[in-house]
Amino acid sequence: MTRFADLTSPQVAALLTAERRPVLLLPVGSVEPHGPHGPLATDWLISAGACDRAARRLEDDPEVRVLILPAVPYGVTRYASAFAGAVSISEETLYGLVVDIGTSLAGQGFRHLVVVNNHFEPEHVAAIRRAVDSLGAGYLDILRRSNAARLTEEFRSASCHGGRYETSLVLADHPDLVDIPTMRGLPERFVDMAGEIQAGRTDFLAMGMDRAYCGAPADATADEGVSTFDMLTEMLIEVIRDVARRP
Repeated sequence: MTRFADLTSPQVAALLTAERRPVLLLPVGSVEPHGPHGPLATDWLISAGACDRAARRLEDDPEVRVLILPAVPYGVTRYASAFAGAVSISEETLYGLVVDIGTSLAGQGFRHLVVVNNHFEPEHVAAIRRAVDSLGAGYLDILRRSNAARLTEEFRSASCHGGRYETSLVLADHPDLVDIPTMRGLPERFVDMAGEIQAGRTDFLAMGMDRAYCGAPADATADEGVSTFDMLTEMLIEVIRDVARRP
């Protein structure tokens, strides 16, 4: 059993005296449009998929017991506000929620927490990083250059919102949530989102993303999604090991 909330209260209490050190994973994402083909839940589904794989990989580990907390599905999502389905919370709400969750767990003795985020709006990322710093938690930061270099070419190009990279990941776990006929008809659209943000553009329409996607979703495959999840899982396990070694 890898889901924290599936345990009973006595089972949770027993984790604190068990031989293996408990490390809790908190998946974070957003509810926002990912083109006309991808589910609003794309970001937190990716976070949850990486957590599921890491927990399964470490299920029989002699040193670490990994458990997945219920996801935080909402994030700072202003760039997609022109499109139906974008649900945004403020930076302070996101920061407070993550800190409150971590503080509540630490108060019970669960001090080894890893936040796993796959929504990259700058204000959202800043709030997550601030919360992680406040808690002394671990963070799978795939925007770090050394981590990004291990991911796909489209991800590194920064033209990947609802594109091949993200759509492949959703196809790997939830193909039923992707509108595949629509996906196959979408032309590739290159938008350097990092450059657009640096230029001061803070919404998808201003960036030229009039259908709330960039990249090449028509090229997405479940096989690529599985391969990318394998790499995300490797990176996450590295963070888990690091956090587990802390006092």
